[in-house]
This record gives sequence, C-alpha cells and structure tokens, in this order.
Amino acid sequence: MPPAAPDSNKDEPLRNDIRLLGRILGDTVREQEGDGVFEVIERVRQTAVRFARDGDPAARAELAAILDPLPRDTTQAVVRAFSYFLQLTNIAEDEHHIRRRRAHDLANSPPREGSLVYALDTLAAASVTPQAVADFFAHAIVAPVLTAHPTEVQRQSLIRNHRDLSHLLDQRERLQLTPEEAVENQLALSNAILTLWQSRMLRPVRLKVLDEVNNGITYFRETFFTELPRLYIQVTQELEKRYPDTFWALPPFFRVGSWIGGDRDGNPFVTAEILRETLRKQSVATLNHYLEQIHELGGELPLSDLLVTITPEMKALAEHSTDHSPQRADEPYRRALSGIYARVAATARTLDSAEPVRHEIAHAEPYLTPEQLRLDLKVMASSLKLNGSGTLAGGRLRRLMRAVQIFGFHLAPIDLRQNSEVHARTVAELLAGAGRYPDYESLSEVDRIKLLIDEISTPRPLYSRYLTYSDETVGELAIFFAARDLREKYGADALPNCIISKTDGVSDLLELALLLKEAGLLLPGQQPRLDVNVIPLFETIEDLQKSAATMDGLFNIPAFRELIAGRGNEQEVMLGYSDSNKDGGFLTSGWELYKAEIELAKVFRRHNVRLRLFHGRGGSVGRGGGPTYHAILAQPVGAVSGQIRLTEQGEVISTKYGNPDTGRRNLEVLLAATLEASLTDHENKVEPAEQFHGIMDELSARAFNAYRGLVYETPGFTTYFRQATVVSEIALLNIGSRPASRKASERIEDLRAIPWVFSWAQCRLMLPGWYGFGSAVDGYLVANPGGLTTLRRMLKSWPFFQSLLSNMDMVLAKTDLAIASRYTELVGDVGLRERIFGQIKAEWALTRKHLLAILEHDDFLDGNLPLKRSLQLRSPYIDPLNHLQVELLKRHRAGETDERVARGIHLSINGVASGLRNSG
Repeated sequence: MPPAAPDSNKDEPLRNDIRLLGRILGDTVREQEGDGVFEVIERVRQTAVRFARDGDPAARAELAAILDPLPRDTTQAVVRAFSYFLQLTNIAEDEHHIRRRRAHDLANSPPREGSLVYALDTLAAASVTPQAVADFFAHAIVAPVLTAHPTEVQRQSLIRNHRDLSHLLDQRERLQLTPEEAVENQLALSNAILTLWQSRMLRPVRLKVLDEVNNGITYFRETFFTELPRLYIQVTQELEKRYPDTFWALPPFFRVGSWIGGDRDGNPFVTAEILRETLRKQSVATLNHYLEQIHELGGELPLSDLLVTITPEMKALAEHSTDHSPQRADEPYRRALSGIYARVAATARTLDSAEPVRHEIAHAEPYLTPEQLRLDLKVMASSLKLNGSGTLAGGRLRRLMRAVQIFGFHLAPIDLRQNSEVHARTVAELLAGAGRYPDYESLSEVDRIKLLIDEISTPRPLYSRYLTYSDETVGELAIFFAARDLREKYGADALPNCIISKTDGVSDLLELALLLKEAGLLLPGQQPRLDVNVIPLFETIEDLQKSAATMDGLFNIPAFRELIAGRGNEQEVMLGYSDSNKDGGFLTSGWELYKAEIELAKVFRRHNVRLRLFHGRGGSVGRGGGPTYHAILAQPVGAVSGQIRLTEQGEVISTKYGNPDTGRRNLEVLLAATLEASLTDHENKVEPAEQFHGIMDELSARAFNAYRGLVYETPGFTTYFRQATVVSEIALLNIGSRPASRKASERIEDLRAIPWVFSWAQCRLMLPGWYGFGSAVDGYLVANPGGLTTLRRMLKSWPFFQSLLSNMDMVLAKTDLAIASRYTELVGDVGLRERIFGQIKAEWALTRKHLLAILEHDDFLDGNLPLKRSLQLRSPYIDPLNHLQVELLKRHRAGETDERVARGIHLSINGVASGLRNSG
C-alpha cells in the first residue's frame, strides 16, 4: 500500500490552536511559578524537540543532565506543565476533527466513510432491498455499554474544564468574533488554563462506585440526552428520502447501556444497596431532563386557540391540566405542558423521593409508565401536525418524545455481572443448606447439569430465611432480590441482562438460572418464563475454543431451550477481548475471537436462535480497542446480523462522548458499521476470505507459542514485569473502585487485563498489542518462501487482516525502545534484565520488519499521516515525562519517603496516559 499523501495545509488551523494554547500555558506557568521554573521547562522542551527531530544522542544526555538533579517541587512543575500541554493538544485535535468534518459536509463532498449516508449508499450499490433495510431496523439492537473500568485517569473537574476549553475553541472557529468578543474569548481561554493549572490533577482518595455512577450520568447530560434523539431523527429523515414508499416508525433499537453499579466481578463494593441507589440516581437524572425540556417547551408553544385549531384530544389534555391560570386560558399547549410537568414531578417524588428544581403549579397524579408520558406528548404533536403547525412538532417536542422512548424512567439498562466461581459457591451453599446435595462443587460437569436442571424445573425454593448463610451468599442473593424489586419499580428494561464472567461450561449458565429462580426472575411450570437474559462471557483462549460446543450443549437441554423460546429465540453471547489477549497474545486472541464467532453462528443457525454478540473491548489495542467502524466490518459474515453490543471503557468514554459533536459522530459510526456489516458481504467482495483461514491458523499457533513462551514460561518474567513497569504504582492510583487483581496474588494470571496493558503502555513497549507477530510471520515465511505475496493479498482483500495490521501499526508507532530500556534499569537482576529485554527487542525488530514488508511501507503509520504527525508532535512532550518517571521510581523504590516523589510518579502516569490516549 502506498503511503498516504501529505495533508499539512489542512492541519494549519490545528497547529495554530496548539500554538495558542501552548503560549497561554507558558504565560500561566511563568506568572504562577516564576521565570526560573519557566526557563527550566523551556530548556527541557527545546532539548526534547531537538532529540525527537534529529535523534541526537547528545540531546538525550543533555535532557538527563537537566532533569535528574531537579528539586522536588520543580520536578512536579515540569511534569504538570508537560502533562497539561498534552491535554491541551488532545482538546485541539478533537476540535480539529470536528472542524474537518464540518468543512467536509459544508463542501458537499462525497459521503464520509462511517457516515449514515455512506452506509446507505453502500447498501444501494449492493442492491439491498428496502424490505431488507426495514427488516434490519425492525429487529436491530445497537448498544454501546459504559463500564467503570479504571483507565480514565482524568478527574471529572478537569474533564469539565476541557469541555469549556473546547467550547471556546469552537467559538473562535464558528463565529465571526468582533474585536471585543475576540478579547473576551482570549481572556476566557487564559482563565480556563489558569484554572487548570491551579486545580489538583490527582484524586486524593479512591473513587467509590457511586462516584463512578455520577461520572457515567454526566455523559448522558452532555451528549446522549440530546444526540441520540437527533440520530434517530436523522435516520428517519434519510430513510424517508431514500425509500418514500415505506413507512418508517423506528423502534428504540439504539440504546446506551451501563455496567456501572451492576458489575460485581471482582468488585466487593457493588452491593444491592449500591444497585438501588444507582437506579435512583439514573432515574432522577432522566426525569430532571424531561422536566427541563417540558419547561422549555412551555416557552416555545404559547399558541392561542383564538388563532389556531386543536384536536379534541388536545383540548381534553389541556382541560385535564392542573393549570387553571386565566392568563393561559387560551393557550392549550402551555396548559397541557403544565399538567404534564406536574405529573413528571409527581413521578420523580414517587419513584425517587426527588424534588424538582422548579416546582409545579399544582400537584397531579404520577405517570405509571414512560409510555403514558409519551402518549400525552404524542397528543400534542398530532394536534400541531393536523392544524398547520407541523414544523413546531418537529423540534424539541419530537426529540423529547424519542428521548422518553429511549431512556424511559431508568436512563440506561444496567447489566449485572459476576464471576462463575462465585455463582458456583452460592449454588453449592444453597443446595447444601436445603439438603439437596452436600458437596456440589465436587460433582462432574455432567452431574452438575443433571442436578441443576432438576432444580430449575421445580417451583420449590432452596433459599430459606431461617437458615444462616455466608456473607458472600447473602450478598449475591440480595442483588437478585433487589433486581426483581427494581424491575417492578422502574420497568423490565432497567435490568435486562445477567452476565457470567469466566464461563467455561453449560453448568455456569444453569447456576445463574437457578439463582434467578430463587429471586423470582425465572418461573418454572407448564409455561416457564425467564425474565432476564442469561449471558455467558467467554474470556480465555480455551473458553473461546469451547464456546460453540458450550452453547450447543445448552440448546440441547429442552428445559433451557424452552426458556429461550419464551424470550423470542434470541440469545446473547459476550466475548472477552482483554483476558483472551493476556492469555494468548494479540494475534491469537484476535483469531480465536473471529473463529469463535463463526462457530457460534453455525450453532445458532442450526438451533434456529438469533445470535447477538456482545464485544468486551477495551480502549487499547491490547484489550480489543481500535477504530470501531473497521472493527465491526472486520467481523465474519453472519456474526453481526443487525444486533451488536460493545463495551465503552475508561478514557474511551470521555474521548468519544465527552463532546456532543464527537459523540454524535461516534454513535453514527456505530450504526453505519452495523448496517453495512449486517446487510452486505463485506468480507468477500475482493476474494473469498475462507481461503486464508489456514494461514491464520498457522500464524496464530506460532504467535501463541512465542507469546506464552515469554510471558508464562520464561523464568523470572513476573519479576521483570513488576520491576520494569509501574504496575505496583498504578494499583495505588485512585482511578477506580475496583481492585487491580482478582485475587491477592503476584501471578500474571490473576492480574486484571487493564493494569497489565496500562503498565506496558507507560514504559512505551505496548507489548500486549504486538508481541508474537514477528516470530509468527518469520516462521511462516521460512516454511513458505513465497508467502509474503499471499500475506499482501490477505491485507488487500480481507477486512479482518486489514484491521489487525492497522491496529498493530498504530501500537508500534507509540513504542520507543530507547525509553523502554531506561525502565529496564529498574530491574535489580542484571542478567534477568538483559535476557528478557533482549528477547523483547529481538521480537520487536522482527515484528517491525515483517509488518512494514506486508504493508509495503518504510515506516510506521506511513498510511495514516495525520496520526503520524500527531504522534511526532506529542513525542517531545511524552519523553521527558517517561524520563522523570524512571528517576522518581528509582528514588521511591530506594526507600525515599518524601510524598512529593510518590505524587510525581502518579502525575507522570497521568501525563503519559494523556499523551498516548488509548493506553488502558
């Protein structure tokens, strides 16, 4: 593939913004810290830029000479200055992407890849019928799911500050500012950066679960409340324009879900009370949004029935209102809205014990369901449309009606998740307590399944309030009892899913089904009913390989198959990207996920069950991250089929959804990719992809051996990892409520995938995103001398391979072996250090050689020059942070107790994460 053409002129506004923000930051540092500190920072910056530009070894030595002897307070100022510059660069880049998209749209250019228009054009070119498109939307489920996985290092206070800065840059771009307005804008920018400098970068205490809940709700207020309804309206309008003979009444197919407050896997702080409070907070936020929009509508619809006609239904709605003011006697819409407002306020009191900010005119009866509220709004919309005011029904009112349909009274559906081992222990205790079996965990898988089927099929409960259970069992049962109550209170959509982590057999799903029966969420009998989705999560390489057989075994159980039939013959399966990568490496994880999807699709077709895949992706490539559009189109044919869920984690949430414009774009990309992947043969349009599967099997086997050989079979590797990275220090960062390890253990197997990937990113090796590929290709080419031509064919014709190599290209561009070598100095055993780092360097060189040969490039990111320029801009500002991090780690691990050293380490972790962006 030829290198992408330069586009530097279009980046000039970006450079101008970065210069502006950098100058203001420099002025702020000088004013706040003095000339001496400013001059040190400037010397470091100039030296780092010279090294990044010229690779001059003398510049690196000079950088060390400046940084190593710095006083503690000056060190912190340097770390903060470079970290904040990287944050400001992120803001400028995000605004530039918005600017470029607007310019593209205003110029009437061809549709952008990933846009709705592009997707519909692709369907038209593939001769997809209007009926096929209608069927897609009739059954579609598209759901990004927010998690609280701890990779977001920024405090919410700083994220809000970043939004203010984005708004000010946007104002400069979109508006023709008068000289006075330009001065005001500049002052506001200066004040925002001054506020940034004077704000604490680190959290003083670890986040609690409800803090994470509040943070998640912020993205609904900032983006989802407004942009999801807008997306629905955009889709409807585009479909009506293209297919005028079809009636498009879209169901609520696109919803944002959440794990926050419901994910108990390894997090002991998620309890039944936390779950109750989570849904209460979500409901309060939702109803407050409705109250605000209803209030605004009252100001927008002062229409007089002396001048307009209204429908009988509208007249009845106005007359039923609690608003009897003579000043509004001729204003039926405002009177109706006053009544609707009063009923929503009453709903907030009844459901959540919450008082509205603006009190209603008079008390009214609460709405019992969201549909009742939507129907009242629909009466207003119909009256406007039938009486010459249709455009007034198409703005805020239309968006509010759609919002009510999407968010209900609960905001976001919460998934409950727990580890299969916990479920097994809980079931074992219930069976023993009821006298059914004394030692369930000693049973074989076959005997477990037989016993569980018997118990699921009988209405007799195992639980008794008169028996004493362990704290773990009491807590688990309390969650399910709370879920039953909350579904009755907020509706079934509030808690629709239960996920089983570490699923490795049929009994894992039946154990959860039994616990649901105990809580009344599964009802046995002549017509058994399962009220929630029981979702297996396959995470390790072995479990992925067995996933299709596991689901086949489940479907062959008549009692469970009947439950699935009662849920519309749909079954969801979750696939874990993070743990499979940690288990088997980047290449093998990606390939086993792909193969599992193919085999699962076959099993589901055979049993006539619709498959919905839930992709547990992280932010970094080492945890399944990468561009969403290409990731979805890289799925095998038949794996999407109109329904997809995927996790949005940590720093990715703020990057994608912290800004309404960016958020809308990312929601649209997700929908567009799902449309294309569901309705076109995206995999085989150049040549059949199946012919390459055998080659991938061979590459995967070699990569697996190389990766496992290093990580799990090399003596001393765990020691090397813990000494050469900041994994121990990351565990002390207050970036999430969940512990870093599942168990109190030093083993790699027990470490969570997030700190594993995050640690390798900090030392600039990014090992989980590439290790093993070089050995795999090297061995393949030795066995197949003409194999390079085949690998290039695979790249040109197969979306899966394209996505795999593109992600690896991006990851490797962020690596820096010279910086990584500094971290190896932290390893006490010189022989261990040289042996393992030598192995890593050799694999890196092989991977670089073979990746660039397949891509036909001279350097990383030659096919993505904007990203390459972005990393080149960032590098001089990340490198000093890495240098200081190593020096501070040496002091800290040598026993230095000055708290400024520990704080400096944590500040540098924050700064490097900001510079690398998707690093967790």
